[in-house]
Formats: sequence, C-alpha cells, structure tokens
Amino acid sequence: MTSFNLFTCSFNGVPAEERLHWRSFLVKLGAENLRGIKNEELLVACHKSVYIVYTVLGDVNIYVVGKDAYDELALSEAIFVITSAIKDVCGKPPTERLFLDKYGKICLCLDEIVWTGLLENIDKDRIKRLVRLKPPTEF
Repeated sequence: MTSFNLFTCSFNGVPAEERLHWRSFLVKLGAENLRGIKNEELLVACHKSVYIVYTVLGDVNIYVVGKDAYDELALSEAIFVITSAIKDVCGKPPTERLFLDKYGKICLCLDEIVWTGLLENIDKDRIKRLVRLKPPTEF
C-alpha cells in the first residue's frame, strides 16, 4: 500500500528556503513511524521547538504542525476535525484516488478549519454549512 502525504499547513511565516527542509523532514518522519499504525492513531513529535501531530487516514498521511499556542493538545484537536471532515467528504477513510477525486471539497473544508495559519473553526456542523457555500444561519 502506498501512502499519500497531506501537508495541511501553508508554511505561514516560514521562509522559502526552509520549506523544503520541513517537507523532507515530515516525509521522513512519516516513513519511519506511520507503517502499521491504525487509522487516526495520533503520533506526536517535536523538532526545533515545533510540535507535529500526524496520523494515517486510509492511504493518506496527515501532518499538522504548530508552535507556541499550537502545542500538541491544540494540534490534536485540529487533526481530529481535519480527519473527521475528510471522512465526511469521502464517506470513508480515503484511498489516494478517492482523496484526489474529492480534493476540491477537501480544500474547502481545510480552508474553513485553518485560515492563514490560524485554527479558525472546529465545529463540524458549521464547517459543513460553510462548505456548502451558503451563509451560516447563526453566529
């Protein structure tokens, strides 16, 4: 089984020359640790005072990275919402093909969850309403 890496971060505040290092580090971290774990089993790492929470969902490896206020507990909450949204969009833990078929809708969900590097929404029902592109009924 092959795995597909999802980098949910847009590298906000990370200089361009460091982005390749982080991508390489995350891929290596996943290759070393994600084999054989169960769907949605969370793993935590720390590198250069940055927290990383990562997991597998179907054929997709998901990494959430943060520092300062976004410690491993906050990132665990964020990754739970992300995996839940992906399962809702795909209807099940995704294969790489299913994930790519639903990529547009998944990106809409991710934009509602994380906006410009900040955790924006964690309410599953609100995210569902927002990605339907209809105005929310309550604030």
